[in-house]
Amino acid sequence: MTTPSERAALGKQARKRVPRSSHGRWIPSSQRPHPIDVLEQQAKGRLPDLVPLRYGRMAASPFAFFRGAAAVMAADLAAQHHTGLTVQLCGDAHLLNFGVYASPERTLLFDVNDFDETLPGPFEWDVKRLAASVAVAALQNGSTKPKAHRAALVATESYRTNMRRLAGLGELTVWYERIAADDLVPLVRRDERARFANRLAAARRRTSLQALTKLTEADATGARHIVDDPPLLERTTDIDRVTLGKIFSDYRSSLAEERRVLLDRYRFVDAARSAGGVGSIGTRCFVLLLEGRDEGDPLILQIKEAGRSVLEPYLPSSAYTHQGRRVVCGQRLIQAASDIFLGWMTGPEERHFYWRQLRDMKGSAEVETMSPATLRDYARLCGRALARAHARSGDRVAIAAYLGGSDVFDRATADFALAYAGQNADDYAALGAAVAAGMVAAAPGA
Repeated sequence: MTTPSERAALGKQARKRVPRSSHGRWIPSSQRPHPIDVLEQQAKGRLPDLVPLRYGRMAASPFAFFRGAAAVMAADLAAQHHTGLTVQLCGDAHLLNFGVYASPERTLLFDVNDFDETLPGPFEWDVKRLAASVAVAALQNGSTKPKAHRAALVATESYRTNMRRLAGLGELTVWYERIAADDLVPLVRRDERARFANRLAAARRRTSLQALTKLTEADATGARHIVDDPPLLERTTDIDRVTLGKIFSDYRSSLAEERRVLLDRYRFVDAARSAGGVGSIGTRCFVLLLEGRDEGDPLILQIKEAGRSVLEPYLPSSAYTHQGRRVVCGQRLIQAASDIFLGWMTGPEERHFYWRQLRDMKGSAEVETMSPATLRDYARLCGRALARAHARSGDRVAIAAYLGGSDVFDRATADFALAYAGQNADDYAALGAAVAAGMVAAAPGA
C-alpha cells in the first residue's frame, strides 16, 4: 500500500504528462464529428416517436442543448490529453444534475443526482463539463463573458480547495462526508434565504403521496390508476402478470435482503410509459404505482433503461456487463447516501434497466433564472459536491497534489469552459439549422 507522500508524488508526476495550464486549450479536432451525426447515432435504438421530443427540448436554448449533448462533449474531451487520475465519473456533471434528495434517514442532502453515464475515468472530464455548464448558463442568463468566466472559475476553485481539504482527512471521515441541505442556509445570501428555504420545503413535499394526487385518478369504483397524458405519460396495457412477475423477481434480487422484505409488502396497481428530462428522452422509461397498507400508502417507482455510457467508446470497459448494474453501483459509490429502492434488472428483448423511487424529496435549482451572484454561489456548491464524490471514489491525495495550492488549474479550466460555451453555441445553432432544413424532426418541448 502506497503512503500519502507516494500518492502525492503520483499526482505531481501527472503534471509532466498534462500540465495544469494545458487544460485551458480548446481547439476542435480536425476529425471532430458533426454534432448532429453524434446525436443521430445516439438516437438509434431509442423509441422513434420520442426522438423528436428530445430534439424539441434541446432546441429550446443553448443550456438545454448542452444538457442533451453529453455524447458530443464526451467525444471532445476524449480528443484531449488526460491526467490518468481516475475517479468514478458522473459522466454528465452539468449544473442540473446536482440537487437535493432524501437520505434513507430522511435527511435532505445535496449531491450529484444523475448517473446514466457513470464510468471510471479522468477526474477532469467531470470538472470541465461542470465548468462549461456554468459558463453556458451564465451567458444564457445575460452575463458578460468576463462574468461567465468568473462563475466557471468559482466552480473549479471550489472543487480544488475542497479536494485539498478532503485529501488531509481519514478514510472513514471522507466516506461519511455529506452536504446536508439545512446546513447550506447560512451560506446562502441573505436576500436569497427565503427563496432557498421555500425550495427545500417544496422538495420535502415531493413524495410518492404527492405524486399520487398529481399522476393518478380514481375510477368509478374508487380504484386509482395512472392518468394518460401522452406523450409524457402513457398507461401500459401490455404488461401481463407473468412478465411483471419475472421483472419484479429480477429487480428484487438486486436489493439487500431487508429491502426485499419491505418491497414484498407492496402490491402492483398500474404502470405507464413516461418521458422526462432531456438527454434520456427516447430511452424506455416506465412508472409503476404500488400500494402498501392501503390506497393512502403509495410507492411510485421509476424504471429507466440503461444503455452504454457515452464515455464507453473512449475509456476501458466497465467492470459491469449489465448497464443497469453499472448505473446503480456507480451511484452507490459516488453518492453520500442512495435510494433504498435502487436496483436493476433485465427486461424484454434483453434490455437493461435500473429502478429507483420517482419522487423521494427530490429537487433541483432553477438555473435559468439565477442572478450572476446566485449562479456563482450555486456553482461553488456543485464544485464542492463533485469534489466529495471524486474523493470518495478516487485517489484524493494524488488529485489534490496535481491540482496544487495555486489557481493555475482553476483559471485554465475556466478558460476552457468559456471557449467550450462558444462551441456549444455553434452546435446549438447547427441543431436549429438541421431542424429548419428538415434533416431532423423536432416536436414542441413539452
